[in-house]
Amino acid sequence: MYSLVTKVRLDRESISNYDIILTATDLGQPPLSTVTNLWLKVSDVNDNAPVFDRATYSAYVAENNSPGTSIFRVKAMDPDSGQNARISYFLTETRVGEALASSYISIGTGTGVITTLRSFDYEQIKQLSFTVSAQDGGSPPLSSNATVNIHVQDQNDNAPQILYPLQTSGSILAEIVPRSADVGYLVTKVVAVDVDSGQNAWLTYKFQKATDRALFEVGTQNGEIKTIRQITDKDAVKQKLTVVVEDNGQPSRSATVNLNVAVADSFPEVLSEFTDLTPDKEYNDNLTFFLVLALAVVSFLFVTSLVVIISVKIYRWRQSNTYYQSNLPVIPYYPPHFPDNGGAGTLHRVYNYDMYKTTDSRKSDYKFTGPCGQNVLIVDPSASGTIRRVDSEKNILDEPDSPLEVRRYLMT
Repeated sequence: MYSLVTKVRLDRESISNYDIILTATDLGQPPLSTVTNLWLKVSDVNDNAPVFDRATYSAYVAENNSPGTSIFRVKAMDPDSGQNARISYFLTETRVGEALASSYISIGTGTGVITTLRSFDYEQIKQLSFTVSAQDGGSPPLSSNATVNIHVQDQNDNAPQILYPLQTSGSILAEIVPRSADVGYLVTKVVAVDVDSGQNAWLTYKFQKATDRALFEVGTQNGEIKTIRQITDKDAVKQKLTVVVEDNGQPSRSATVNLNVAVADSFPEVLSEFTDLTPDKEYNDNLTFFLVLALAVVSFLFVTSLVVIISVKIYRWRQSNTYYQSNLPVIPYYPPHFPDNGGAGTLHRVYNYDMYKTTDSRKSDYKFTGPCGQNVLIVDPSASGTIRRVDSEKNILDEPDSPLEVRRYLMT
C-alpha cells in the first residue's frame, strides 16, 4: 500500500500536468522491483482575476463625430481556463460632468470595443475619463479595472466673435481722430475671440474695405487701427472701415466689423457729417418690405370691400326696378255698346284689364282687350240668373246648359 502526497502548493497556471513514475522494491537479496507510470492532471480553480494589458488607456476622437463611431478596444487576459477564463467588459458608473459616462459611450460586453453614443462638442467637453471593468465567468467571479481617457479633438466649427466695437442696429458709432494726430495715432482696437483651440483660434486682422487705405492700417495680430501718415485738409471727414477677422483653421472662418471714423477737431463738425448716415441697409430693406406688404394687403381689402358694396347696390337697384309700382292713376276705357250687366262693386262695367310692366322702364301701361269675337257672357237677372252668350248688338247667340260648358266659354 502506498500514498502519493504533495510536497508543495500546486499551480495549474505554472504546471498543469505531471508524469509520475512509481517504483516498488522489496528488501530481498537480490532485491526485486516493479515500475508503474502515473499521469496527473491539475484541475483549474478560479484563482486569477482578469488582467488588462494596460492600466490606463488614452484615445482621441474628433468633435462633431457621428454617433456609433468605434474609438478603440480594451483587452484583458485571464490565465485560468474554461469558464473561469471567459471575460466580460462593463462600464463602471463614472460621472463625466453632470452626466454619466454611459450616456456618452458604450462598450461591447464580449469584445471590449468602445463606441460613441452621441456627437461630442469640444467647446462643451474636452475629455472623458471613466473606468472599465473586466470580469471572468468563475464562481465567485473575479474582476479588475482600467482607466480610459478619451480626448476630444477640436475642429474649426466656430467663427470668430467680435467683442469690440459692438455692432448695434440703427445707431451710429464713430471714432474721432483729430486732424493734428501724429503718425501712428491709435484710433481704436478691434477685439475678437474664437472659442476653438489651437491654430483654429489664431486670429488675423485685415482691411476688407476702406475709404482711404493710405491713411489707416490694422495690426495683423492685435487688431489695432492706427494712422500711417499725417492727416491733411484734403482728407474726408467721414471715413468708413471694414475689418475682417479670420481664424487659422481649415477651412478658415471669418467675421467682419464696420467702423466709422471721423477726422475732425470739433464735435459739431462730426455731427454734421454723420447725420446723413443711414442705418443698416439690410434692416431698411426688411422694414421697407414689410411696409409695402402691409400697404398691399390694406389696398386689396379696400378694393374687395368696394366691389362687394357696389355689387350689393346694383343688385338691390335691379330688384327695385323689377317690382316697381307706379303711382299714375288708371283710367279705365269702356268700349262702345258694351252692356253693363252683372257688374258689382266699385267697377260697374264687366270688362277685362291686362297690365304690362317692363323691367327697364319706370312706366306702367295697361292694355284693354275686348272680348274674343265680340262675344261676351252676361247674367240675365230677369231670367233667374240665366247665363247667355250675346254679341256686340246684344243678339243672343246661345245659352250654356252646363257648368262645364260655361267654364269652356270663360276660358276661351
